[in-house]
Parts: sequence; structure tokens; C-alpha cells
Amino acid sequence: MSENQIRFKFILRALHHRNYRLFFGGQGISLIGTWMQQIAMSWLVYRLTNSALLLGIVGFSTQIPVFLFASIAGVYADRWNRYRILVVTQTLSMIQALILSFLTLTGAIHVWYIIVLGIFLGVINAFDAPARQSFVIELIEKTEDLGNAIALNSLMFNGARLIGPAVAGLLIGLLGEGVCFLINGISFLGIIIALLAMKIPKKKRIVRTSHVWQDFREGYSYAFGFAPIRYILLQLGLMSFMGMSYVVLMPIFARDVLHGGPHTLGFLMTASGLGALAGSIYLASRQTILGLGRLIVCASAVFGVGLIAFSLSKILILSLSMMLIAGFGMIVQMASSNTILQNIVEEDKRGRVMSIYAMAFIGMAPLGNLFAGSLASWIGAPNTLIVSGAACIIGSLIFAVNLPQIRKEVRPIYIRMGIISEIE
Repeated sequence: MSENQIRFKFILRALHHRNYRLFFGGQGISLIGTWMQQIAMSWLVYRLTNSALLLGIVGFSTQIPVFLFASIAGVYADRWNRYRILVVTQTLSMIQALILSFLTLTGAIHVWYIIVLGIFLGVINAFDAPARQSFVIELIEKTEDLGNAIALNSLMFNGARLIGPAVAGLLIGLLGEGVCFLINGISFLGIIIALLAMKIPKKKRIVRTSHVWQDFREGYSYAFGFAPIRYILLQLGLMSFMGMSYVVLMPIFARDVLHGGPHTLGFLMTASGLGALAGSIYLASRQTILGLGRLIVCASAVFGVGLIAFSLSKILILSLSMMLIAGFGMIVQMASSNTILQNIVEEDKRGRVMSIYAMAFIGMAPLGNLFAGSLASWIGAPNTLIVSGAACIIGSLIFAVNLPQIRKEVRPIYIRMGIISEIE
């Protein structure tokens, strides 16, 4: 076997686990449809309203339920069967996409219907995100493959992000947005069938007699009382609030700055996805989780620089290049944060910590979308991204200052796990 083949097998080592292999394939199919729906929805809203503010409001309505309900959902992710939660949430997500498709294809769609259906999907995602994030470890038989599984999750997510927007950009121009919603609805069958095909070993779950509110407070006290988790969550929240809002502004750049159409929007999002895909492959090829803290600092700064450079570009090829850089920085920061958290969190609090992770990563985005949409209607989309990129760079500097404390407090955990020796 050649060195390249060995390297390739090492990158894909988490796929040796049957349940994870099923999850990877099923979720990959579903995520292509999800990205198609996201692009089609943004284009549909802007086509119907020509409003940057309403773009922000729609993004806000889809994601704010995660901010409001993910924490309490995390309590139930530690109490209930996470596998069953996922089967229910994926089925409900399929129903939401099919309703959206029906309304669009019949010409009955209105922006307020999109907002209501977005809120419905957001509530589903509030329960899905913590269950899915904490379920990954149950799919891996060797804990040393957990970091690779998380990196492959990012690879899967961004592979779909690479395909979905490009296909959506072409289909919107040919057949309209409704077909993209229909394909998304059908694509959920991939993950539902994969879940039903899994053989999940029966795991003795601790029966909790404490009140839900007590568990809720315990989760927050644990997460924000431990400096490494606290700083990672705060940095992730800042990146999501200030940086991830670039997605909701993309139709403006595609049509008004670069003077293109839905295909231009698809190309921009595909470039971002390609950069993120490269970042995922890089993380999957790493042999250790050591050094991820430093990567969070560098990736946050790279993301911010990419956004600022993109905002100043009026040339498509340059804009695509900057989206590539921004996508790389974004996914490396996010996946590195996820990997560290999954390795240092206590098992009985995993659902609650990952719910706060979901709230920081997904839940802060709607507030950022609303902020970005409002700011863009006042100072313009390019200036808004300059502000966003600068905030990400400042956040990376603050995280760098706190990195020595993070390393000091994580060290005993890594020694206990055998990742580093006590004499190092």
C-alpha cells in the first residue's frame, strides 16, 4: 500500500465504524438538500421583497428558536434517548420542507409564510442540534477516533455546502425555488433510513430525579465555570454573531455588487464551501488534538481578514477567492472548538454543553442576521462586512491572550486521557 493510500485511510478512519458510516452517508445526502433550501429561500425572499432587512428577519426567524430553546433541549438530550430524538426531528424537518415546496410551487407563497415555517424549523433544530452533537460519540467505538469523526462531520457538511448551492443556483434559474424545497424534503429520507438501519447498543442511561430547572442551571454553571469551555463558547458566539451573517447578505453582493444572478450566488456560496471543505480535510488529517487552541486563534483572524477583503472586492474571481479563505477560517475555528469541547466535557453533561455550543454557533446567528440586515440597510452590505471582519479579528486577539490559562486548565484532562504525559 502506497503512502498516499495509507494517508487517505487515516483521514477516513472514523468510517470504519458501521453506525458512523451510515450516519455520514445519510446526513450527507440530507445536507445537500438543506443547502439547496437555504440558498433558494434567500433568493426567494430577496426576489419577493428586494429588502435587506427582510433577508435578516427571515434568517432571524429560522435560527432564533435555537437561541431560545437549545439550552432546555440540551437537558432533555441528557435525559432522553438521543437516537429517538433524531428520528423525530428529521421526520419533522422533512414535513416542513415539503410544505414550503407545496406553497411555492402552487404560487401561494408569501414572505410571512416563510417566516412562520422558518420558526417551526428553528424549534425542530433546537432539539436536533444538541442531540445530534452529543450522539456522535455513541457512533464511535474508539474514543481516539472522535476528533476524526468531528472533522469528517465538517467535511460532510461542507461537501454538501459545495454541491448544494451550485445545484440550487442552476435550478432556481431553470425551474424556480419550489423544486429546491421539494428536493430537500425528499433528501431527508437519506438520514431517516440511515438512522433506522443503525444497530445502537443499549446504553444504561442514568435516571434523573432532579428537576429540569436544576439540571439546566447545573449545565450553565459547569460550562461557564470552567475557563476552557467558557472562552471557547464566547469566541464561537462572537464569530457567529458578527461573522456568519455574511450568508444572509450574499444575495446583495451577488446581484447589486457583482451584478450577477442566482448562479452568481451559488458560485459564491460554493467557493465558501470549497474553502471549508479544505479546512475539514486539513483537520481530519491531524494526528492529535494538541494545538487546536492556537488554530482557533489563527482561523478566527483568517475568517475576519477574508470577510474584509471580500467586502472590498467588485471582481467576481477575487470575491470567490476571498470566500474560499473565509470558508477555510470559519470551519477550522468551528470544528476545532467542537473537538476540544467533545474531548474535555463530562459525559453526563455532554448534551447540555453541546446545547450551549449549538446556541453559540447556530443561535447567535439570527441575532447577527438581524443586526447585519439592519446595519446593511443603513451603511450598506460592504461596510457591514468590514465591521464584522474587524470584530472577528479582535475576538481572535482576546482568545490568544487567554490561551495560556486554557492550556493550563485542560492539561490535567489530557494527562488523564493519555493524550500527553505528566512529565511533558
